[in-house]
Amino acid sequence: MSTTLIAHLAYLAVSLPIVIWVGQTLGRHGQAFLSDVFDRPEVAVATNRLLVVGYYLLNLGFVLLYLRAGGPVADATELVESLSVKVGVVLLVTGLIHVVNVKIFSALHRRHLIDQQSSAHYRAQLDAWSQRQPAAPR
Repeated sequence: MSTTLIAHLAYLAVSLPIVIWVGQTLGRHGQAFLSDVFDRPEVAVATNRLLVVGYYLLNLGFVLLYLRAGGPVADATELVESLSVKVGVVLLVTGLIHVVNVKIFSALHRRHLIDQQSSAHYRAQLDAWSQRQPAAPR
């Protein structure tokens, strides 16, 4: 077996479990966050599932495409160096995608809170206004 093939297999053996573990963690813990963002639980569950599927498609696709990055590996030192660079890039890309998702959903959550506050404020104003108005003659 060639050293390059061993490097590819080691890269997959390290990268794929990391991507799967992070995906499971995001799916499990993201549900609580999305339940807070969306008023309807079924929307939160569906959104979480779609995000997890998107995460897997994006990250597993990247891991597989990045497999061929770099040149042939001649010895054990190059194998370790190649593996560390590839896994490091996978971790950085996965982390970046996660940060972008958190920023997007934080913005959605903020917007949701602002909308709730605005609607409560307008309801209070409408209630106050309707109490001041005399009843219309019949």
